Amino acid sequence: MRETTVGIGAGANELQTELGTSDMVLNIGPQHPSTHGVLRLRLRLDGELITAAEPVIGYMHRGAEKLFEARDYRQIIMLANRHDWLSAFANELGVVLSVERMLGMEVPERATWIRTLLAELNRVLNHLMFLGSYPLELGGMTPIFHAFAEREQLQHVMEEASGGRMHYMFNRVGGLKEDLPNGWLGRVRSAVAAVRGRMDVFDRLVLGNEIFRGRTRGVGVLAADLVRAYGVSGPIARASGVDFDLRRDEPYLAYGDPALASALRVPVRQEGDCLARFECLLEQTHNSLDLADACLDRLDELPQGPVNQRLPKVLKAPEGQTYSWTENPLGINGYYLVSRGEKTPWRLKLRSASYNNVQALSEVLPGTLVADMVAILGSMFFVVGDIDK
Repeated sequence: MRETTVGIGAGANELQTELGTSDMVLNIGPQHPSTHGVLRLRLRLDGELITAAEPVIGYMHRGAEKLFEARDYRQIIMLANRHDWLSAFANELGVVLSVERMLGMEVPERATWIRTLLAELNRVLNHLMFLGSYPLELGGMTPIFHAFAEREQLQHVMEEASGGRMHYMFNRVGGLKEDLPNGWLGRVRSAVAAVRGRMDVFDRLVLGNEIFRGRTRGVGVLAADLVRAYGVSGPIARASGVDFDLRRDEPYLAYGDPALASALRVPVRQEGDCLARFECLLEQTHNSLDLADACLDRLDELPQGPVNQRLPKVLKAPEGQTYSWTENPLGINGYYLVSRGEKTPWRLKLRSASYNNVQALSEVLPGTLVADMVAILGSMFFVVGDIDK
């Protein structure tokens, strides 16, 4: 049996064969609007049925892990916040937590609560993008306009505090770059309330849409054993019944505080389909807004004080190794840091959420129809820069 290879987006050579005797290999990408970046999928088709799928990655590879080794610990933050461009604050947070652990450094309490607040605001920004773009991929245009309007509310206050719109560069080893502007907490509270007041757009307009539910219910089911086998994490894993969230199970920052722990809810579904993944993402967005309010309440109670530690001009981590992981918006983000006592790391290995999550496509796509491929692909909620690093 011979194959016919065709391409969408990238193009491919076509092999002539006899009708009725061949499967077709279809290339989706590497430049295709439905793939959240420069990703290529190599599908083997039997008619409209997908019989095999291979995610082909590496088109955006920038060698971030090797670049880490040639830069000091302050410069690494700038590189680290870019691999998942929707989660910049969470990305840089993992680096500073790793270095602080190596140094045995205590961060001021006020800085810890501000970090937690900004991490949850960043989580909402990330999720709103997918809550808007996923319906768009299925033919619904309206939600993306609402998503960008709500993101703008939060991006404005994030930019006011950090000076950055996407790449905040607000974390520092030992705390934060600087204190918050006067009146900023009140403006954040107003922005959170405004976003929460319009979240019913996604509850009613998207989840209440018969076509959306028909395109996603029972489609692209990811079993819990495959979640564990591939190291899938975040809302995708919890939608398949794997109830794990580092904020609750291994608390960091202020997540272990009783006030915050009582406000934290971890949405879990058992179905493991596209609809369950969207529901988990939406419910987690609601909860992040509640967590932001809890952080604001605590910050109102805390007295004014420092938000960072004084550091030497040349910062060197002691010889040793450590692993620090955080619950990023898309899943577990980890940094394995090895130091030989220099101002640059000897090794800094990045474990990104999207890299593991997208590998599960090779198990989820076979047995489904081509028409469902975009629905499944969009529900995996990945960023290609986070895959390729």
